[in-house]
Amino acid sequence: MAKRIINNYEEFEALLGQVIGVSDYVQITQEQIDKFADATMDHQWIHTDPERAAKESPFGSTIAHGYLSLSMLTYLWYNVVDVRNVKMIVNYGIESLRFQAPVKVNDRIRATVSLNDIKNLRGIARIQVQIVVDIEGEKKPAYDALVNFLYHFE
Repeated sequence: MAKRIINNYEEFEALLGQVIGVSDYVQITQEQIDKFADATMDHQWIHTDPERAAKESPFGSTIAHGYLSLSMLTYLWYNVVDVRNVKMIVNYGIESLRFQAPVKVNDRIRATVSLNDIKNLRGIARIQVQIVVDIEGEKKPAYDALVNFLYHFE
C-alpha cells in the first residue's frame, strides 16, 4: 500500500476517526530476536533456544519478545505515513497496550492505523493513533495500543 502523505495539521485533522492506512508485512527473524535479547539482556530460552522451544514451548518454536514486536511500531507507522513539513517528531507515549498473541519466529506482522484523536497544543500537533498489529494467518492480533506522537510542523 502506498504511504499516505500528510503535509500539515489540517490534513491530519481531516483523518480523525478514519483508518489512515495499513503497513506492509515485515518478518520477524531469529537473528532479530537474538540481537534484541543481546540488547536487552533477556535471553530467556523461549526466545533464544530454537531446539528447546521446538520441544518444550507450547508454541512449537521460539517467539519474539513482546517488546521486540512493540519496538517495530515506529517502523510500521512510518511504513503507513509520510508526514512532511515537520521540524521534529517525538514519541510521546503509549496507552492501553494489550499483548494478545505471541509473534513466533518467522511470523510476518503488519499494522492497521487509525487516527483516534488530535489536539493542537500551541502549534504542536499531539496525535493519538490506534495501532493494531496483526500476524499474517492468525485470528488474534499480536497487540493493539493507543500511541501518541508530537508533530512540530514548520
